[in-house]
Amino acid sequence: MNSPDTTTATPPRRVTDTAPAPRRPSQAEAEEAVRTLIRWAGDDPAREGLLGTPERVVRSYLEFFSGYDSDPVEILQRTFEEIEGYDEMVVLRDIRFESHCEHHMAPIIGRAHVAYLPSNRVVGISKLARVIDVYSKRLQIQEKLTAQIANTINEVLRPKGVGVVVDASHQCMTTRGVHKPGTTMVTSHMLGHFRSDPKTRREFMAIIGNPPLAHVGNF
Repeated sequence: MNSPDTTTATPPRRVTDTAPAPRRPSQAEAEEAVRTLIRWAGDDPAREGLLGTPERVVRSYLEFFSGYDSDPVEILQRTFEEIEGYDEMVVLRDIRFESHCEHHMAPIIGRAHVAYLPSNRVVGISKLARVIDVYSKRLQIQEKLTAQIANTINEVLRPKGVGVVVDASHQCMTTRGVHKPGTTMVTSHMLGHFRSDPKTRREFMAIIGNPPLAHVGNF
């Protein structure tokens, strides 16, 4: 791991940010916070089995929340205009993601489906998957995650329309609280032709396999 003073850099602002990012604590401060939680849970952070846990937890958090250090707009900047007049739907489906609920910091695990109608340019499909990774690797609620993905693609690519559907399981309700395993939540955000043209929307839903519409709407 890096020294304690190397993790204090402020993440860059994104177009959807509404407030400056807070100061990031040092690694030493983060590890001490983990020790506090271990003591609060009723165990001893100094016992052999837990000695390395604070460092491991902090290292895992760097991976879980790496989206704060990436700019989704920058990811989509490189596009291709030589598309030979292609103007049909581009769909990337079944993109697995892992996120964390901002209310309980419990995992959210699911799949996202993304589509857009290009106007005069397209983007590499891996870039769409990376945008999903950036936003999912932050503390989230699913409604906001869905809207952020769609809005960013719309802002950067300026397509004729964007459709995003997210289907995910929330461990904050499957492993605690109401304890309802097997439950998933579905959200969508439709822009442009996907919102105004029912035929376009139906085609998109048919391509991705019509996930159960447990909670589909625009947010």
